[in-house]
Amino acid sequence: MENLVRRARTLEQFVLECGPGCRTGRSTGRAEEVLFVLTGEGILRLAGSEYPLELESGAYLAPDQHYELENAGSGPLRIVAVRLPDPERGPAGPPRQVVRRLADQEAHGATTEREFRIVADPTTGLRSATHFVGYIPRTRAPEHFHTYDEVIYVLDGEGVLHANGTHRPVRAGSTIELPAGKVHCLENTGQQVMRVVAVFRPAGSPAAAYYPDGTPAYPGTPPKST
Repeated sequence: MENLVRRARTLEQFVLECGPGCRTGRSTGRAEEVLFVLTGEGILRLAGSEYPLELESGAYLAPDQHYELENAGSGPLRIVAVRLPDPERGPAGPPRQVVRRLADQEAHGATTEREFRIVADPTTGLRSATHFVGYIPRTRAPEHFHTYDEVIYVLDGEGVLHANGTHRPVRAGSTIELPAGKVHCLENTGQQVMRVVAVFRPAGSPAAAYYPDGTPAYPGTPPKST
């Protein structure tokens, strides 16, 4: 079963659900697509090969591909998927990595003690976007904005999204859309680190952020072009 839960200008976010013994086929069409396993375990069949999908593993599907998902466990298989219409074109990049385990990826620093791990980006074959998991501590970050469109799914924890003078509670299972240039702050109000899985386009560093006046909010962020 597929539920569209969030659509940005260049991104479409879905939650896919497959019960025990379920097998379903999908096609990417002219889009790129990324997957992230929320619960359960399964098998991804693609171009004659099989790839195991375990909890918190991500997968990348290129345009014009048909793939099959099978629930290989005794509980529900739930996956958050993001579709990227009109993908970037150009010369072939680095060798493509179809499935990557989150636990195998290196942690990097971002604003206000935040961290992230890259699931997929142009270095792994995903041309149009960056797919990552972010770790948000209880320290609140200043309000800021990004120069990319982003869709977010809250994995665990609870907090408040501050944006445009509004304050929206969020928790595990909440979805968020942040168009480029939208000033915001995702505050963790729980007792533990909040985790989110997100995709943004165009690709870049999750640490690249700007204060409302356009000043870079993190070392290494390039000055905002005018």
